[in-house]
Order: sequence, then structure tokens, then C-alpha cells
Amino acid sequence: MKNTVLKFGGYGLILGAVIFGLALTFGGGLSYTTQEIIGYGSMVASLSFVYFGIKHFRDQVNDGKVTFGKALLIGVLISAFVGLGVGIVDYLYTTVINPNFAEDYLAKTLEGYETLYSGEELTAKKAELTKQMKDFGGSGFMAALMFFTVLIIGFIISLISGLILQKK
Repeated sequence: MKNTVLKFGGYGLILGAVIFGLALTFGGGLSYTTQEIIGYGSMVASLSFVYFGIKHFRDQVNDGKVTFGKALLIGVLISAFVGLGVGIVDYLYTTVINPNFAEDYLAKTLEGYETLYSGEELTAKKAELTKQMKDFGGSGFMAALMFFTVLIIGFIISLISGLILQKK
């Protein structure tokens, strides 16, 4: 199991880091909504190694058998590798490549709020978002958030893959 997790987790880590890094670096001219969709797409593509890792373990390592629990464990461990790759790239992007990302994101979002809200509601929404970005907008927090986001999506993919691939 260890070799399967390391192999497919490593593949997912590399693919996740490369795709997510490319999306962050070259998607700068796109809207944040489009960037978000591309980011989630890159996470799901990288997490495809969960399915292939479980299938490899079942067919090549474990004589055609894998329990749901073992499949789920393998999938979550592979997901953690992918999350690590995405988290590292996110941290490097927000500290080295674009250290002004949080401020740019805040400014653009506040600009968008002006078309959605007015008066006191606009003032309240701006104050709320500004406080959230001040409290949680650090690079370390954002990288951890990306790691856990990938882990949650990976858990769901692991559940589905485990149900599909389990054989006793």
C-alpha cells in the first residue's frame, strides 16, 4: 500500500502543483470566477490519481481485492499528497510570485460589491470582507485552506472510487 500511495500521490502532487501553478501564473488576466473554476478543475484532474491508485492497488498489488475501508484510506492519503502540492504552490504564489494577491483580490471584490449593494448594506459588506481578509488573508492560512479544500474533494472522490472499486 505504501508504494502505491507514494507513487500515485507523487504523480498527483506533481500534476497538482504544475497545473495549479500554471493556472495561477497565466490566468492573471481572467476574472476571479473563471480562475476559481480553473483552479477547481485542476484539483479534480490531479485527484484522478486517487481512482487510478486504488485500482492499481487492487489489481496489481492485492490480487484483485480491496475493501472499501482500504480503498478509502489509499484515496485519502493520495489526496493529502495532491493537497500538499497545491498548498505549496499557493503559498509560493502568494509570497513570491504575486505577494499582492490578497490586496488585489480584496480591491476587485469590493469593486464588484458596488454593483450588488448600496448604502448601509454596501458599507457593512465592505467592512465584513475587509475584516475577513485582514484576519484570514495571510499566505499560510490560504495555503492551508487550499490543502484542506483538496483533501475534502479528495475524500469525496475516494468515497466514490472506493464504492466503485471495492472487491472482496
